[in-house]
Amino acid sequence: MSDIRRVVTGHDARGKAIVIADGINKNVVKPPNRPGVFIQNFWVETKVPSSVAGNADAAPPDKKLGLEPPAGGHVLRIVEFPPEKDWIDKVDRDAAKASFASLGASHAADSAAKPPHPLMHKTKTIDYAIVLSGEIYLVLDDSEVLLKTGDVCVQRGTNHAWSNRSNDYCRICFVLIDGTFD
Repeated sequence: MSDIRRVVTGHDARGKAIVIADGINKNVVKPPNRPGVFIQNFWVETKVPSSVAGNADAAPPDKKLGLEPPAGGHVLRIVEFPPEKDWIDKVDRDAAKASFASLGASHAADSAAKPPHPLMHKTKTIDYAIVLSGEIYLVLDDSEVLLKTGDVCVQRGTNHAWSNRSNDYCRICFVLIDGTFD
């Protein structure tokens, strides 16, 4: 859909603050069986606390990131969801499972014969979701809630799906943090 600028800071040899990256984000995933979905990964860390030293790019264009963050880590991404009416009839349970598998998360797909939404899934993460534009339904096992621009959702390892029933794209910023079901 749209290009998003990414600015990353670091330090020069004297320890002064500098910009180490400034340009259109190139780490973009277009999952198969998810027509029109764009996942833009901006940063990933493998542990908390995360190091703020060095100038390595944690999300270069060729770094493949899965649905979930690394164990003990976190990821920052923006996902753009197209109107569901444009693709929902093309995504059955097998296509949904294949889509999650392509993101390294075949275990996340809901295994129910008839889930409330074909893309129901559950990850071992706490997700901070901030709706940047548009609107979308958060579908849960037995309920759903409409989220609009400016709304924030803290999704805590629950079985869920995102359903855009509007006529426009919905853009959501996600911070996914590795979690545990213990």
